[in-house]
Amino acid sequence: MANFEELNLNKPLQKALADMGFDSPTPIQAKAFPTIMSGKDVVAIAQTGTGKTFAYLMPILRQLEFSEIRQPRVLIVVPTRELVVQVTGEIEKLTKFMNVRIGGIYGGTNINTQKTLVYNGLDILVGTPGRINDLILSRTLQLHAVKKFVIDEMDELLALGFRPQLLTLMQTLPERRQNLLFSATLDEDVEKIIKDYFTKPEYIELISRGTPIEKIIQKGYTVPNFYTKINLLEHLLLKNEDMSKVLVFTKNKKLADLLFAAIEPAFPGTIGIIHSNKSQPQRFAALNSFQEGSYRVLVATDIISRGLDIPDVTHVINFDTPAEPESYIHRIGRTGRADKIGHALVFISPMEKEFRVQIEELMRKPIPMEKMPKEVEVVDKLIPDEKPEKRDKNIAKFNKKLEVKGGGAFHEKSEKNKQTPNIGKRRQESQRRQKLKFMQKKKK
Repeated sequence: MANFEELNLNKPLQKALADMGFDSPTPIQAKAFPTIMSGKDVVAIAQTGTGKTFAYLMPILRQLEFSEIRQPRVLIVVPTRELVVQVTGEIEKLTKFMNVRIGGIYGGTNINTQKTLVYNGLDILVGTPGRINDLILSRTLQLHAVKKFVIDEMDELLALGFRPQLLTLMQTLPERRQNLLFSATLDEDVEKIIKDYFTKPEYIELISRGTPIEKIIQKGYTVPNFYTKINLLEHLLLKNEDMSKVLVFTKNKKLADLLFAAIEPAFPGTIGIIHSNKSQPQRFAALNSFQEGSYRVLVATDIISRGLDIPDVTHVINFDTPAEPESYIHRIGRTGRADKIGHALVFISPMEKEFRVQIEELMRKPIPMEKMPKEVEVVDKLIPDEKPEKRDKNIAKFNKKLEVKGGGAFHEKSEKNKQTPNIGKRRQESQRRQKLKFMQKKKK
């Protein structure tokens, strides 16, 4: 494998990488570097945790020259606030020995502070599409100087509903620019945008799409319902001390709150929660506590399933089997990073069996199934989502009694409706007087 010197990195970048303990590039970094340096548009697909962020940052920073232009020359779009913070942090590490102005912007915080940040001048701007468009509309941010445009996790951007903002942004950017897209998965929607806005992109695909990292040990459990899943989770956490840094994913915010409320009393002070309904300070505090080890478990939605580099996650637990198989790949990619062994568990209810089949088809390998421990209590209590739909018998009886007579769109009016409508007392009196006058004239 090549080292960083062979990639023709400059001394400041080499020194920064050495300080971080890196001596050689990952496969995606080694393959992407010369292609990006050539100026071509690039679409790169690689497993999560393989160093995609550095793969686009290193060539960008290698080519970035000093400039006094206040508007950004590099624009990086990511789907979440947490990723904005992570990517700006990675740039800061890489530019430790360089003079580069970096800024990150996202919603849910004071826009005036971010206006000042942009107005003071930036070389590289990292942001979420909504806030980027807000600053463009305020005329604080201008994109005429952008030479390199990076989309990180575009499929997640589309899944979060950012398509309108993203398309508006791409139409606003200068036509002459280099487009770079890095992602773990690629779907038809993403392919269409690539076709419409990229120029003869070079595809870099090191693995078949959807293949999980081989160093992740996967297991599945068939579990009848939500509350039995809670009992299984508690049992695993109590019996396995090696589960020291555990990410637990749920399918939505409501279930995340329900799970947290049910399990936190058993492990007081060691469990956190993060989802989009939490305030920005709460989200950052929960993530920091988990990264630093204050929290053993972090209950989360898919808001942190993509792109985030959380070191030393020992286990990822899919409390709900995701309906989208790509989401499963992203989730389990939070463990098994940096050449470490990771563990991924999935709890599969009868309603989720079909999702398991789709995941296995995408991975092209089965998920090994384990028997549920005998100590785990199976409960009959169901949450509303698990209860079968009830049909109201009274409605069915009522529907039988309703018979529509006749056919077509036109029907005979009822006797009531055939009556001449009331035209008002004053008008009737006026007509009566006029008729009386007419009769009198006729007699004369």
